[in-house]
Amino acid sequence: MKPVGDRGWCFPYAGGVTPAEFSRAVICSVRGAVEDGELSVTVPERVVVRVPGGDRRSADGGVDFACGVAMQMAKEAGRSPLEVAGMLRKRLAGVPGVARVEIAGAGFLNVTLTGGARAGLVRSVLAQGPAYGNAGGRGRVEFRAVESAGVRAAVTAEALEKILPAGGVATKPGGETVRPREVAEGWPLLVARLGADEARWVLLRTAQGDAVRLPDRPVQRESNARFRVQYAYARTCAMTRNARELGFAAEPADMRDVGGTEAQGQALRELFAAIAEYPATVEAAARHRAPDRVARHLEVAADAWLRCHDVCPPLPVGEEKPSAVHRGRLALAEAAGTVLANGLHLLGISTPDRL
Repeated sequence: MKPVGDRGWCFPYAGGVTPAEFSRAVICSVRGAVEDGELSVTVPERVVVRVPGGDRRSADGGVDFACGVAMQMAKEAGRSPLEVAGMLRKRLAGVPGVARVEIAGAGFLNVTLTGGARAGLVRSVLAQGPAYGNAGGRGRVEFRAVESAGVRAAVTAEALEKILPAGGVATKPGGETVRPREVAEGWPLLVARLGADEARWVLLRTAQGDAVRLPDRPVQRESNARFRVQYAYARTCAMTRNARELGFAAEPADMRDVGGTEAQGQALRELFAAIAEYPATVEAAARHRAPDRVARHLEVAADAWLRCHDVCPPLPVGEEKPSAVHRGRLALAEAAGTVLANGLHLLGISTPDRL
């Protein structure tokens, strides 16, 4: 038996590990167990890997990812979830960037990353820039005109035109008809009332099965989620500008080295989770044709970054000199900015670098 890490074709490791990448590693481990005759199951096309909440998240030895695939496959395999989890655990032990995999509860796989892998993920986000979270789908998405499409359908169509290929959705050779693309008659009036950014946000943030509630007017304060997301992005840009003036630049670091207090550790964990989960969010939004998933994740990322900014300032204060701590925090801020900018781009909403 070979662990997943020994199967180079299985796991494209680039210095950091996201839940989406680890999900592919789990699929490879299942496939390997089937090929070696250890398991008799259908290899899943998709495995859910989540970043656990609360105290289970950790930058210094706790759980970074959790996966319940063993419980899902146990019945088909004719084995207990703990037995299936044990088989997968051995194979996943060789995944680069993974410090350890433990079995918890009825058969959960709890994953702890190395400090280098966390820093590597941030470095990878910064290197990829606009490409982070974009699976590079090459399928062609086509639209057809439908009478009385409505503003919401038209705006959703424009967003899905970007989200589907970014999420890696494979469309048919002739293209996929999603929704009408033409701008509906009510769009100019809506823009005049709310502005283009607010109008798009309100229409796309609302889940497709829910009614849209239009505000009387846009409010430029933190109680407005769209403004808060744009403001958070602008703050990341300000951090980079100010750091440049102080003569230092971002350098990804292990989170253990950039926060010492409990409050700092919690804030850093939440921000790292929001950054790491972004690619999986885009995949899910494409799979379910649900732009609202991207919008909701941007709110989470913006709130996490703003909290982190307050308790883990990326810039020196007073007479303090720039240090490795500030460079590491700045790298996280810029990675958060990358997620916010990329998500807003998918929704067709602007990314002002000053507010």
